[in-house]
Amino acid sequence: MSIDSLVPPKSGRKNPLKELQEYGQSVWLDYIRRSAIASGELQRLVDEDGLSGVTSNPAIFERAIASSDDYTVSIEELARHAHLDAKAIFEELAILDIQAAANVFRPVYQRTRYRDGYVSLEVSPHLAHDQLGTIHEAIRLWNRLSRSNVMIKVPATTAGIEALRDLIGDGINVNATLLFSSDVYERVADAYMSGLEDRASRGGDITRVSSVASFFVSRIDSAIDAEVASRLSGSTTAIERAHLGALRGRVAIAHARLAYQRSRAIYASRRWRDLQRLGAQPQRLLWASTSTKNPDYRDVVYVEELIGPDTINTMPPITYAAFRDHGEARPGLLESLSAASRTMEMVDEAGMSMDGLTRRLLDEGLALFVEAFDSVLDAIERRRRAVLGENRT
Repeated sequence: MSIDSLVPPKSGRKNPLKELQEYGQSVWLDYIRRSAIASGELQRLVDEDGLSGVTSNPAIFERAIASSDDYTVSIEELARHAHLDAKAIFEELAILDIQAAANVFRPVYQRTRYRDGYVSLEVSPHLAHDQLGTIHEAIRLWNRLSRSNVMIKVPATTAGIEALRDLIGDGINVNATLLFSSDVYERVADAYMSGLEDRASRGGDITRVSSVASFFVSRIDSAIDAEVASRLSGSTTAIERAHLGALRGRVAIAHARLAYQRSRAIYASRRWRDLQRLGAQPQRLLWASTSTKNPDYRDVVYVEELIGPDTINTMPPITYAAFRDHGEARPGLLESLSAASRTMEMVDEAGMSMDGLTRRLLDEGLALFVEAFDSVLDAIERRRRAVLGENRT
């Protein structure tokens, strides 16, 4: 589904996307494509829906570049006249898109006093376990983008979290991505505050340094549901089957609600208040992977159940359109906290390791991004060789 197919909400109905803002949640779009920016579609979403940011990743760019003609002329020009290789061509294409989108969101960035209006670009996923490589590439991309309302996406690996602290200390906005674990989230939040403290101790301005922690949601349920299905096939008792069945479609939301409670505690701490007095902005939780993978679940469940103050939901176009059409806004993040705790206890009682599962999901997420990154480079390389009349050897 493309951004061009998004339609206004039903006549006479208040726009549910704008209602999210009434509960303190920002709406971002997990999508970028050159034609959507050039045609004015992105600006329309800002004007009509209150859209206040965009996220991208290698898979999004792979779909945009490899499956459309939006970039054909640019690829030909960069190959023929600039003599760039595939990786350099990709970077040029991505930077132009991110800069153009950042220009669209600049008024939002200024109006919200640097809280919203951001566009994210990810470092190469091949650097996920390379702290120094991540830092160097993030600084290089930040300088090339030359926009204060961009964020550099860094995966929440051990190396990425260490890099995050250094980048925040240098005044570079960071989107910490691929978070699946509450414990990892706390490490990310600590790195953010440590980076701010480092910068402040050197006399640097921390009022315009911003970060989000992208907590992935639906993939948790996909993994738990698969484990439940496997165990049910060998289950021998009705009690066990009932216990396992009760976990279907419930763990991701429970897990996210408890992560949010940790976030509220962190940003109520004395440590944070000291930074806040210096003008620091909180690192908001951003709900990612919010499309519904299981057709048996409500298609906007990962939006409706995760609405609350000081959060962001970045939605792919299909979820964005669905919520605008029939979503119901309510403060779901603040509901059923005791039930959320009980759900996570049931996961432990079932002998499922959330630590093991979240580590696996991080590894799988990185592998998918590497695959998409390499795929888009391969597609560009094929076009580059065709332009130059070269044959792949």
